[in-house]
Amino acid sequence: MSNLIIRKVAVLGAGVMGAQIAAHLINAKVPVLLFDLPAKEGPKNAIALKAIDNLKKLSPAPFGVKDDARYVEPANYEDDIARLAECDLVIEAIAERMDWKHDLYKKVSPHLAPHAIFATNTSGLSITKLSEGFSDELKARFCGVHFFNPPRYMHLVELIPTSHTRPQIIDDLETFLTSVVGKGVVRAKDTPNFIANRVGIFSILAVMAEAAKFGLRFDEVDDLTGSRLGRAKSATFRTADVVGLDTMAHVIKTMQDNLTDDPFFPVYETPAVLAELVKQGALGQKSGAGFYKKEGKTIKVLDPKAGQYVEGGAKADELIGRILKRPAAERLKLLRESEHPQAQFLWAIFRDVFHYIGVHLESIADNARDVDLAIRWGFGWNEGPFEGWQAAGWKQIAEWVQEDIAAGKALSSAPLPSWVFESTVAEKGGVHTNEGSWSPATKTFAPRSKLAVYDKQVFRAPLVGETGIDPKTYGKTLFETDVVRAWVDDRAGEDDVVIVSFKSKMNTIGPSVLDGLVQAIELAEKDYKGVVVWQPTSLKLGTPGGPFSAGANLEEAMPAFMMGGAKGIEPFVKKFQQSMLRVKYASVPVVAAISGIALGGGCELLLQSAKRVAHIESYIGLVEVGVGLVPAGGGLKEAALRAADAAAQVGASNGDMLKFLTKSFENAAMAKVSASALEARAMGYLKPSDTIVFNVFELLDTAKKEARALTAAGYRPPLPAKGVPVAGRSAISTIKAQLVNMRDGNFISAHDFLIASRIAEAVCGGDVEAGSLVDEEWLLTLERRAFVDLLGTQKTQERIMGMLQTGKPVRN
Repeated sequence: MSNLIIRKVAVLGAGVMGAQIAAHLINAKVPVLLFDLPAKEGPKNAIALKAIDNLKKLSPAPFGVKDDARYVEPANYEDDIARLAECDLVIEAIAERMDWKHDLYKKVSPHLAPHAIFATNTSGLSITKLSEGFSDELKARFCGVHFFNPPRYMHLVELIPTSHTRPQIIDDLETFLTSVVGKGVVRAKDTPNFIANRVGIFSILAVMAEAAKFGLRFDEVDDLTGSRLGRAKSATFRTADVVGLDTMAHVIKTMQDNLTDDPFFPVYETPAVLAELVKQGALGQKSGAGFYKKEGKTIKVLDPKAGQYVEGGAKADELIGRILKRPAAERLKLLRESEHPQAQFLWAIFRDVFHYIGVHLESIADNARDVDLAIRWGFGWNEGPFEGWQAAGWKQIAEWVQEDIAAGKALSSAPLPSWVFESTVAEKGGVHTNEGSWSPATKTFAPRSKLAVYDKQVFRAPLVGETGIDPKTYGKTLFETDVVRAWVDDRAGEDDVVIVSFKSKMNTIGPSVLDGLVQAIELAEKDYKGVVVWQPTSLKLGTPGGPFSAGANLEEAMPAFMMGGAKGIEPFVKKFQQSMLRVKYASVPVVAAISGIALGGGCELLLQSAKRVAHIESYIGLVEVGVGLVPAGGGLKEAALRAADAAAQVGASNGDMLKFLTKSFENAAMAKVSASALEARAMGYLKPSDTIVFNVFELLDTAKKEARALTAAGYRPPLPAKGVPVAGRSAISTIKAQLVNMRDGNFISAHDFLIASRIAEAVCGGDVEAGSLVDEEWLLTLERRAFVDLLGTQKTQERIMGMLQTGKPVRN
């Protein structure tokens, strides 16, 4: 058994990808040396230093916490090359030039540690050709490791061995990338552009070709090929602008140079409009113009015939929109049979991709699963192309594609391979089954990887055609209501922790969810080792999902408000508070397993859990200000308790209490939401002892293990908080004085001033002397009273109605 420990990584090349790979490794607490050429002027590390500084300005942010940029060590090949010997993994990420890469390899290879894995982040060059000139020993440690941009957020990493790469190296690297870095790893064959770019760029080229054939505008195509098809909102042409038209042209050129025998070779010709834009320096978003151009607040779209930008806004026809909402088989049948140009276009781009993956599966991937996961994780599709084919009816779609090929309508005359019609694929209705996914080379359904790292994934990324792994029904149900399911993983040795999953919209928390949560705790206290609150929606796309919970269910509370006014809500607020105390003081540990958003009441639930396990992409905050209210489920109470603890640890006097509250007050009063789990820890929503996981698929397993560990260590709930010193009226006055300045300077409204004042009163313990001793019930009463009072105001009611109707905060 191998036990690869990556103590330090070197990234060679401080360009866009290299620097961001370094940043995400730092997120994962992996020390990094970021190399680049020595600068000709100023400090030798100026190029790497500038790249590190630029990382702090990028959006979306490469770092979970911006200040962590200081942990990336700058280096240059002249002064620091000997330090490569310190590194267990070296990732080359310089420009896509074979000759430049070879020159760099000659320079660095003598300095690599004898055990180090050497990898290239090339997006499409031959890994085998890159390894030419290496010793046999170094070839055995060399492979491709292709991150997608931006590396922090894109789930996919393609791992590309050569025939010389030692299998253990690939297994070790896959384990590291999966668990430590949090990626979805797909093993690709050493073919041009590997899997995701090969299929994804072909798909974009097919869209461009078919759009031209049917005379559709670029913005019209983007409306048709984005979220309506379950793909990235940026769709086709806007995605190209974001990626960079020069980058896209380079990837296409790789296909032109290396795929001359491909039956789809004519499709790889650079589209004339793309070539012209690159020639003019219109490279997309980074140059300010591409297929789209922003003029003031108006986004215009290129009219290639007129050669100028025109008003955008072309949309899918209403009829086509309705067709796209139909089940898969019906949808494709209607698109194929319709005479509408938008329908014909959509059928054509589906057909083209089905045709392409059918012809090329054997040459580019080991099996169909790798193609689908690569496209889902690398291009943001809800389902992979083979999944789409299978869902629509394998045999029927295959026959229609073959008919179009015979009629000369397809982009190539190459027939679909015989396995599509004659093998067990046709008998089983597609390439994905419970046995595995179709591998043309072995003529079998290849099972999932058995690497030990995947034992931590209770649910692997699901595929159309597989059954029995639905997290909403998996395991043994202990009880289930309309809004809550309590269950256990009924595998041997895994059935000792109760898992609570919400079923409400956005996993919001209303009275019935609270009832279910308390019932699950009571069950666990009788027969189990703990409770984990985990939401199966976190598995969407196999990428950061959620929500853990969008907060209290305001809609469910509206009838009580309509009947009894603001006071009619008080019983619900009190029930929420008491349920959170039940979570906090349960005799078994309650562990919150967080991914996606945890806002308002969802944040208060995790604050009062025994422990938190959070996925790196967790966005946590008390946001009630947005609807004109204050947190009233114990969130402000917890801020007061934590401030008292922090003050006691350093022996602070009563007059110094405010400084321990400032951060919590600002978080709530400004409705700050963490941009990552790492930032949530810095904001105080997660404790230093809480666990952050990088792979969303490991969240449930880790949370269960934490619950068991707490119980094994003799878990006892905290003693009820009594005699808690609070900051009192002097601190409230200090905060209000600052708020007055903000109100009078028109930075906040009068209603914002009122809400923030009520938050200050709650976290400071109310109108009492500094250092007065209070208990939890006192603090909860302050929260509840502020909540009910604000709910009775017209401006808060306007904010609530605005949010319910539009989903956006109302500023009044």
